[in-house]
Order: sequence, then C-alpha cells, then structure tokens
Amino acid sequence: MNLQLLAGILGLFGAVLLIVALRRLRRLRLVSGGGAFLFSAAFLSTAGLLFVVATNLRTYARLTYEAPVAELLFEARGPQRFHVTLTRLPRGEMQSFDMNGDEWQMDARVLKWKGWANVLGLDALFRLERLSGRYRDIEAERTAPRTVYGLADNPGWDVWSWALNHPNWLPFVDTSYGSATYLPMAQGARYRVAVSQTGLLARPLNAAADLATQNWATQDSSNR
Repeated sequence: MNLQLLAGILGLFGAVLLIVALRRLRRLRLVSGGGAFLFSAAFLSTAGLLFVVATNLRTYARLTYEAPVAELLFEARGPQRFHVTLTRLPRGEMQSFDMNGDEWQMDARVLKWKGWANVLGLDALFRLERLSGRYRDIEAERTAPRTVYGLADNPGWDVWSWALNHPNWLPFVDTSYGSATYLPMAQGARYRVAVSQTGLLARPLNAAADLATQNWATQDSSNR
C-alpha cells in the first residue's frame, strides 16, 4: 500500500537523521545534534504510526463499485441446523461452518474517506467481519443455541474503531459504519454477497434460494 511505502521513506529519513544526531552529539555539538535528534524522533514516530495504520488497512479491500465478495452454499443437517460452505471471491478461498437457526447473517466494516482523500487516491474500504446464524422467532433468538464465526483478523492499530470513537482525530475519514445482510437458510440454497458504496447486498443464485427467499418474504408479510 502507498501508506507502507511512505512509512518506509519516513523511517529511512528518520534513521539517517538519527545517525547524524548521534555523530554531532558525540562531538559535543549539542544544539545541532539535539535538533537533528528531535527531527529524527518525529520522522520515526510518524513512520511507526503510518505503518501500524497501513497494517490494519491491509485487512480491508478497496471498494470502488459493486463487487461480489462471497458465495454461500447451505446443506441441511437437522431442524434449524445447517452446514455452510463459504467461498471468498475473487480468490476462491473456501471455509466451512456449522450454523444454527433459520437465517444467516453476514456483517462487514466499511471505511469511507473525505472527498479530498479520494482525490489523493484513497478508495472506500471494506472488510467482511463475521458470519452468524439467527432465528426468526424472538424467543428462540434469546434462548436457542447461537453460532457466530469471525471472518477477519485485526492486526495493527484498529482504524475503524478509532474513527468511530474519535472522529475528530482522523479528519480524512468521512464515515465508518457496519453493514449487514441476512436471508433464510435452506437445503441446497446458494447465495452471492456483493458489496457496494451503500454496504452489503445478498442475492439468490439458484432455485432453492429463490424459493426460500419467496417463502421467507411471504411469511414476513403475513406476520406484520
């Protein structure tokens, strides 16, 4: 990422200034040596901060338009029990989970930048956060077995949480928010999840998913 390159350049300048400062201080040139040391500390501190920010942002993907990010295939294993195969797009990396409930839910984090940051080349970023099962019945949601799985690591400095809790400290961040989508689980149902500037979107990919979604929507309307 560009931030990592910038961190490397600043770190290099900081290291050079540190060597210069140490040489001057050894020769008892205290004023010039002290000034070089302060500049070195500033460069190295900034480089360190940029590096931990860049490390965290590497767990996100660039968001420039609606793009498919995952497909899910469900197999029934019993009442309100399903085995799901998650395929990450476009890499094709696969993961398997056992889930309880009537519906599946996927959550993501989204970071959007100010206009001037976009001009500098910073696109909105997203990261898939978790996959969980949920129940249609509220009482079951409170008492029945829950399943939830993390979909991302969070190394470095957590930029998303910091932007959410301290918005004035990161003026280049326009907004940070969570997005979620959920649809019914059913035998043989396959769904595709895409992400856009407005968040996550889920669509049926086969007849089983279409039928499950239609029945789900009909039940939801009748319960209102």
